[in-house]
Amino acid sequence: MRADAARNLEAVLSASARLLGADPGARITDIADAAGVDRRTIYRRFQSREELLHAIYRARLDALAAVIDAARLEEAPVLVALHALAEGGIRLSREWPVDIRAAVESDVVIRREEINDRMGAFLERAQREGLIDSGLPEGLPLAMLHAVLRTLALELPDLSSARAADLAVDSFLNGLGAGRTR
Repeated sequence: MRADAARNLEAVLSASARLLGADPGARITDIADAAGVDRRTIYRRFQSREELLHAIYRARLDALAAVIDAARLEEAPVLVALHALAEGGIRLSREWPVDIRAAVESDVVIRREEINDRMGAFLERAQREGLIDSGLPEGLPLAMLHAVLRTLALELPDLSSARAADLAVDSFLNGLGAGRTR
């Protein structure tokens, strides 16, 4: 792919994620304007709105896999990896605010499950090391982590990613009670 075509594709996917994350009914014309391209550029690349969404989901999952790799979930100390995962996940949710849980394409669903398995294995490690209660129902730590990160990313956009990650880790590990550690 030519460099200018790659830049256009990245701009289209990024603008699409932002606009469709805010308004699932956003028009292709608005996406093209936000990406700085002609709408025909989008239609040449994507046959349908669904194909565009599919590409957005794949790009978001690629970015999430990169965040997970950078967090070094298997090697880094759990707290260090958790903070890196939280900060990267919050930044990613702000850049790509589409909800990949809405994806139905089999390749996206399989990739999402693979990523969730990696995160789940990390949270099991945190349980073995005593940072998370090992008696919780299966899947709850991952669901809670997703919820905390998404909430801080999208509901409190003025917080820096680093500060939001501090709050995410503290809230995730200690809850919101008055007796929690800081």
